[in-house]
Amino acid sequence: MESELTFRKAEKKDVDRIVAMLADDGLGSKRERYENPLPISYMIAFEAITSDPNNELIVACINSEVVGVEQITFTPYITYQGGWRATIEGVRTAASVRGKGVGTELIKWGIHRAEERSCHLVQLTTDKERPDALSFYEKLGFKASHEGLKLKL
Repeated sequence: MESELTFRKAEKKDVDRIVAMLADDGLGSKRERYENPLPISYMIAFEAITSDPNNELIVACINSEVVGVEQITFTPYITYQGGWRATIEGVRTAASVRGKGVGTELIKWGIHRAEERSCHLVQLTTDKERPDALSFYEKLGFKASHEGLKLKL
């Protein structure tokens, strides 16, 4: 990368750019509604995330441009002797920077943040329709150690 990559908590002004990145692929375009104005549900979610001390919405920036996003949720568990886990979700990079290391740095930043919060485990999921994402996470040290199940409501 030619310019310095920085990370910060997302701000309200970033929501439009975040939703644009989430919608900018085959799967995301089916479940997101990137339109002007954005549906109010995105701002409601943003407020809920940013008001919760166990949730962080993080953006990656080059100069002042938001080029990546991830949400990290910190959860206490009764298992592992009451240990904490970090779950990384909603990871996206802008099309203009894909393949340039932004995603790798974003995940590494999330792992470091989990260590700062004394988590014993970082977990994430990826859709089975994204085999390249699975390979990407495995290269970063993640193991497909469990079968994940979801129930749509």
